[in-house]
Amino acid sequence: MNKGSVYCLGLGLVVMVLFALNLLLGSVSIPAGDVVSILLGDETAKASWQFIILESRLPQAITATLCGAALAVSGLMLQTAFRNPLAGPSVFGVNSGAGLGVALVMLFLGGGLSVGSVSITGFAAILLAAFVGAMTVMTIIFFFSTLVRNSVMLLIIGIMIGYISNSAISLLNFFATDEGVKSYMVWGMGSFGGVSMTNMPVFAIVTLAGLIGALLLIKPLNALMLGDRYAENLGVNILRVRNWLLIVTGLLTAITTAFCGPVAFIGLAVPHIARLLLTTDNHRQLLPATLLCGSVVALVCNLICYLPGESGVIPLNAVTPLIGAPVIIYVIARKR
Repeated sequence: MNKGSVYCLGLGLVVMVLFALNLLLGSVSIPAGDVVSILLGDETAKASWQFIILESRLPQAITATLCGAALAVSGLMLQTAFRNPLAGPSVFGVNSGAGLGVALVMLFLGGGLSVGSVSITGFAAILLAAFVGAMTVMTIIFFFSTLVRNSVMLLIIGIMIGYISNSAISLLNFFATDEGVKSYMVWGMGSFGGVSMTNMPVFAIVTLAGLIGALLLIKPLNALMLGDRYAENLGVNILRVRNWLLIVTGLLTAITTAFCGPVAFIGLAVPHIARLLLTTDNHRQLLPATLLCGSVVALVCNLICYLPGESGVIPLNAVTPLIGAPVIIYVIARKR
């Protein structure tokens, strides 16, 4: 068994332990035996405890596991495609693009989309708007990547696109109603509690489909690391790979942003954590390890959010920078 397999096995065990802790710990103290009984379908337990476990803690734990994996994998693919260690959904403005789409629906269109006789409301409208926003920004970034070869300049373009999106969001907030602004601000703080068990099948299926799509890109991603010309000599269709990369990254970013808000730093920092652990850039080992690391970090962040107990819940985006920012500072200092 190689080093990558050992680390992936260890990370898988850590994910299971943290998943269990997310079910056991919270503002209400529930004995571990009762938690297991509720999960096994015992209906004799307290109704309030059943609701807490099945409608709050379990969906949050599943959401954190999938969301962390999705954002981490998206960050790794962008860093590989652009050969830039500071690339990520948030840095390149993909999160801002998805956020702008959601802002248009929530603040400007009254929470729904209408095309002729077809009307989409609620989470479906938010998901569609986030996907279109994320895909639009990704398309713009890849268009500029064909014109600008300098990775630093491309990074600056991505940051500028993010500023433009945030400017549009600020204007929409200025002209929106107080209720609309409050709803959008709460959504923007980020939370793993936005996916109910009713919406979980859609969230899980779309996220898992995106993660499977990312795993299928392992071989082309390894080839891209050696340069476009070398990848073409190996028979890799660069345009097709980048199109798939666009679709997969846009899908993963859209689904997580729509349901959990614009979660910061996980997509940027987690790939570097995985690299530091494995000391390799081989995506056969690195991508699965990044996926699992993302789940670990997201589950840890979800636990920290509920540390105050009855005092309230800390916003997710107040916690993720505490883990992500030191990692990025260390990577930059290490690379000098």
